[in-house]
Amino acid sequence: MDTLHPENDRLPSPPLISDRVLINGVITPLTLTADGELQWTESALRKSTTEKEILSFAVEGNKVKLKTLVERRGSICCGGSGGDYARKDFVFEPLYDESRKLWCDKLRQRLDSLGRPKRLLVFVNPFGGKKTARKIFLEEVKPLFDDAHVQLDVQETKYQLHAKEMVRSIDLSKYDGIVCVSGDGVLVEVVNGLLERADWRTALKLPIGMVPAGSGNGMIKSLLDPVGLSCSAASATVSIIRGHRRSLDVATISQGTTKFFSVLMLAWGLVADIDIESEKFRWMGSARFDVYGLQRIICLRQYNGRILFVPAPGFESNGQPASYNVDKESSVSDKTLGYQGPDTNLEDLEWREIKGPFVSVWLHNVPWGAENTLAAPNAKFSDGFLDLIVMKDCPKLALLSLMTKLSDGTHVQSPYVSYLKVKAFVLEPGARIDEEDKEGIIDSDGEVLARGRRSYKCDEKALMSYGKLQITVDQGLATLFSPE
Repeated sequence: MDTLHPENDRLPSPPLISDRVLINGVITPLTLTADGELQWTESALRKSTTEKEILSFAVEGNKVKLKTLVERRGSICCGGSGGDYARKDFVFEPLYDESRKLWCDKLRQRLDSLGRPKRLLVFVNPFGGKKTARKIFLEEVKPLFDDAHVQLDVQETKYQLHAKEMVRSIDLSKYDGIVCVSGDGVLVEVVNGLLERADWRTALKLPIGMVPAGSGNGMIKSLLDPVGLSCSAASATVSIIRGHRRSLDVATISQGTTKFFSVLMLAWGLVADIDIESEKFRWMGSARFDVYGLQRIICLRQYNGRILFVPAPGFESNGQPASYNVDKESSVSDKTLGYQGPDTNLEDLEWREIKGPFVSVWLHNVPWGAENTLAAPNAKFSDGFLDLIVMKDCPKLALLSLMTKLSDGTHVQSPYVSYLKVKAFVLEPGARIDEEDKEGIIDSDGEVLARGRRSYKCDEKALMSYGKLQITVDQGLATLFSPE
């Protein structure tokens, strides 16, 4: 709001309304331009934009109060607590009633033209991460939505898959979007629920917003980090209020007629073992990944198996040529409701293969796996490809070094790591090379997809069996709220 701008930085936009008003008791010229800039003069020319800074406005007596955001960058910090933005009100008083009415009409028209959400369905997961989602919502998220005059229908999730069940059957026509105040888990549930609807094509156009309030916040970190915003509830909420959207690839993981729709990642080997088996140390917080990761590296496991993939252009030199016979059991009847995966003829593609043993196989859809894990630095939201990170034999000291480089993505530069983009992928997991009666865990989006023999909690039921999985990508299928 108080940023100084050169007057001649671009051609001036024509005014929608320009008049003399009272600002801080001083009669001052005030102009709202056609491109949404509010301009006035105090000690120098000052500007605010309806698109970025102005949340809403209200009439209080003779005055018009604009609820605005100030970016906390450089010397522009004023008031409030930490984060990328501070709330600040800008008040002006038109000199007569007709002027005030005209100002309100023009401001309302301009704000309505931005396509911002007016009513949102909000899921709050009180059980995720440090169990602070309810507090984050009430103290940091709801006040911003209230200031922006966004109506909220709030649902607290009561058990796993609760959000999925709700979005699968709820009337979505009255909402402009869905918001997940949680880690990545509720986002995955929402996407899977939308894809199981009969009207999934329409439902997938409804944008989904993320507010970080869980242990894994990879999706929102991937959205905010490239534009220099912190992975905070305030920055995420402001991004939703502004209403910008971007498309997101969705991966279909198939085993026979069983399907799971993934938006984040799939892991097998070291990464999956650390992610899932470290649950026994949950009392340590996020430190559990480091502590258990060290244990897993010291007692390193390798798994037999094979992966097949269709490389993206430019990655054809990876692996060896292979043929792949598509699993015919994955076909479904025309009566089946919901999305069934991309319509891709896999048999006509140029397949390649890499044979084990493997230390780790990791597929990623977006750059960040968690707030401190830049797993796939070249991943894009809607390029139609998954980023594949493969590690075969690797000395333990080199592996320790690699794990420290996950925070900045430089692990993919290691000679022990193969990093490529793929259009389709098949995993044929095997047993450990040292103990053939023990198998591994397949982890997708933070949940166990399959548990092999004598693996961690192998008696617990999983969605799929520890066997061949087929993964295809549908480009830009889902929609996200995005900061830009």
